[in-house]
Amino acid sequence: MPLQINKMARYFLEVAYDGSMYGGFQIQKNTITIQGELEKALKIFFKIPIVLTGSSRTDAGVHARQNFFHADFPFSIKVSSEKAAYHINAILPPDIVLKSITPVSENAHCRFDALSRTYYYYIYQQKDPFLRKGAYFYPYPINQELINSYATCLLQVTNFKSFSKKHSNVGTFNCKLSHSQWSLITKGVYRYEVQGNRFLRGMVRGLVGTMLKFSRSPNAGLDNFKAHVLSHEPSNSDFSPPGAGLILEKIAYAKHIWSTTKNELANLY
Repeated sequence: MPLQINKMARYFLEVAYDGSMYGGFQIQKNTITIQGELEKALKIFFKIPIVLTGSSRTDAGVHARQNFFHADFPFSIKVSSEKAAYHINAILPPDIVLKSITPVSENAHCRFDALSRTYYYYIYQQKDPFLRKGAYFYPYPINQELINSYATCLLQVTNFKSFSKKHSNVGTFNCKLSHSQWSLITKGVYRYEVQGNRFLRGMVRGLVGTMLKFSRSPNAGLDNFKAHVLSHEPSNSDFSPPGAGLILEKIAYAKHIWSTTKNELANLY
């Protein structure tokens, strides 16, 4: 019996993943992606193609503790969101988990309605095989006070062109950071925490690499770093830190976009 097509219902799908084996978050040709694997699993479970829209793109090798898609479901089912997620997770590879399926208001958009995104970047200074897939091995001295002075000055910046990879196709380089700080979380392991309303392609890795680069420079003072930021010239930034150290930690949304509770997946087939 064919599916009965009803009014579209929109849902947010929350995911977490280890990005080590993937070419990125957004679907691409000739590489395995988070979106591609989830769309395949949804098609197997629901027996109809479900097109996903992503909230925040992550590059190859980058991880996420929380990221979102939204999708419009053109049919009705009757099953709890927990049960649907359980079956879809059985189809997904072990390094991707679907954490929840949540009905939202029909105009909610997982990318444009995000209030903030929080990223962590991890660095370790002593060789450790258990950290290599989730952090950047950086066996050089780190002046935490100096790099934190760089991190703090970024809170006053609006134009982040200096930290955007060349040929980025964006309408504006303006971003607003609300948090930017380095912390020593255990001996020899540092974490850079940054929260903002939006981020440019490669921006977090560019921030990390450039702060480390300038801290090693003979002219390591804060004024030189500020001058680079204001130059809007990305060729002097360092985007080399690997994706393995970067985690999309959290995406925040306004409460009003959630149309019902997370325990309901209304009218599924």
